[in-house]
Amino acid sequence: MSKPVVAIVGRPNVGKSTLFNALAGEMISIVKDTPGVTRDRIYADVAWLNHNFTIIDTGGIEPDSKDIILSQMREQAQIAIDTADVIVFITDVRQGVVDADSKVADMLRRSGKPVVLVVNKVDSFEKFMPDVYEFYNLGIGDPVPVSAASRLGIGDMLDVVCSFFPEHSKEEEEDERPRVAIVGKPNVGKSSIINKLLGENRVIVSDIAGTTRDAIDTAIKYHGKEYIFIDTAGLRRKNKIKEELERYSIIRTVTAVERADVVLMVIDATEGVTEQDAKIAGIAHERGKGIIIVVNKWDAIEKNDKTMNEFEKKVREVLSYMPYAQIMYVSAKTGQRLGKLYDMIDMVIENQTLRVATGVLNEIMTEAVAMQQPPSDKGKRLKLYYITQVSVKPPTFVIFVNDKELMHFSYTRYLENKIREAFGFKGTSLRFLIRERKEK
Repeated sequence: MSKPVVAIVGRPNVGKSTLFNALAGEMISIVKDTPGVTRDRIYADVAWLNHNFTIIDTGGIEPDSKDIILSQMREQAQIAIDTADVIVFITDVRQGVVDADSKVADMLRRSGKPVVLVVNKVDSFEKFMPDVYEFYNLGIGDPVPVSAASRLGIGDMLDVVCSFFPEHSKEEEEDERPRVAIVGKPNVGKSSIINKLLGENRVIVSDIAGTTRDAIDTAIKYHGKEYIFIDTAGLRRKNKIKEELERYSIIRTVTAVERADVVLMVIDATEGVTEQDAKIAGIAHERGKGIIIVVNKWDAIEKNDKTMNEFEKKVREVLSYMPYAQIMYVSAKTGQRLGKLYDMIDMVIENQTLRVATGVLNEIMTEAVAMQQPPSDKGKRLKLYYITQVSVKPPTFVIFVNDKELMHFSYTRYLENKIREAFGFKGTSLRFLIRERKEK
């Protein structure tokens, strides 16, 4: 089940990043007193009571003039409206209601999406409450006073945010169709692949990077089985700075990956694999999705008998954290090997939902331990008692040991390799949880 997405919107310097960091529980966004310094990590997974959701910081803006701030805030608000389930609109009690706030509030109100109006920098409720009431003028509901810097009122705010999460509808749970997100940098041919699979130009494709707007769901039937393809959008074409473009494509990627079972990571064969590809693939890896690396435009490459091996080696180097990902070489232009994608998707989903009997797992573990002694520290040796699989999507295993500290990640990886040798698990990451159990 995909997690709800909550987007944080607001003018520069009202404390979006401070709030984001308070929720994410670590200093992820860079916070400085210059407007527009938020960079890099723009999403985080948050748990509040029994709700899990993803928050997105829509980004600081470099203000050149009043008009630019407003147009960029509108852009941000639009991104939030397009991608989020709930929008948190942050204002600043010390600056009061500003013209830009009213205009964005207008836009948010018309979107029909749930909006939580947060008034930040309320360090003392007694002192600032009269000023908080002024924000009723925005006409988007009750203002929630908080101080992100002092962590005041955040619990109340989260209660309001969570109250808007949809109760998972029955229909969604009954939808057994595989969901496949197509992600990658702008202009690597994501839409062209879908068009070719569909056999019609359903998604707009042009040679300008970032011409697809929202994530579009397309149902495609193949050999009597239906698949849902989620095309992550690039963005509207604007001569925006590259960084903003990158940021927005990452936001869209997060929301699409969240809803998918399998992620097709599209790489342009003519460009090779890049750092940005690694960033985008990392989002799918962190979320434990099935991953297929699709190398598009393979027809445009001069080839000899070593080309494929050399290309694969480079991909494996840059994406070294996901050696399990499957690689396919295709051409959206000629349709080369695209039909084989479905077999690969089916295989990865099968591996994502594979369950291994506890007895078999423990046999593999006993054998692995016999072949390679567990690590020890200061005379104390790690003992592994028991392993069992607790869930799927991704397959997750719990290992009971005598001392968690001794379970070095390289030994966990050794066990993972042994399990993969036995069952393959191609295309999916595996998760391991280490639990301590006192010796009897």
